[in-house]
Amino acid sequence: MNIGWILLQVLALFMALTFHEFAHGWVARRLGDRTAESRGRLTLNPKAHIDPFGTILVPAMLILMHSPVVFGWAKPVPIDPRNFKDPRRGMMWSALGGPVINLFLAAVFAILFKALLTAGIIVQGLLMFMLIAIQLNVFLAVFNLIPIPPLDGGRVLVGLLPPRQAMALSRVEPYGFMIVLALMYFNVLDRFLFYPIQIVLQLLGIG
Repeated sequence: MNIGWILLQVLALFMALTFHEFAHGWVARRLGDRTAESRGRLTLNPKAHIDPFGTILVPAMLILMHSPVVFGWAKPVPIDPRNFKDPRRGMMWSALGGPVINLFLAAVFAILFKALLTAGIIVQGLLMFMLIAIQLNVFLAVFNLIPIPPLDGGRVLVGLLPPRQAMALSRVEPYGFMIVLALMYFNVLDRFLFYPIQIVLQLLGIG
């Protein structure tokens, strides 16, 4: 097992998850909710966002299983929708912040990656890290945009739907992860994610 490759995967994952959660809290703060800030979670320090199961155990198991995709999740940033002028829209924009920052990071790394290649600067470890970071951030963005609460896409959809339909969809949240796991088990999720991920990577000039 390549220890260097594992370390690059872990570093890229911690960075992607940290920025993802920070973005949720930052957008919420801009919209009037200081909950994340008051609890010390509006920070880019990975320690504040580590979830022992989702940030450490799950990625470690995937790495040991030689999974082609390593992913996980961080401890969700606390947000109190009562502090927003429009709670549904506030939650929608806060949820959207995570995937948007992941796509932004992927774009930045793609630009730097191509710039280094164009300049003839070939630093193998750095280029490998950038490729891993690009793919991982794109995967996390697309995965989190699945329209099933409590994933970010589900909360975005709740913010867009009329109140009655939004309320019905929000009731799915306690069962959301079980639904996602079932979709993964039956390989439905792979088909759903493959093409959007490939399209984004191609737009970035990486696919």
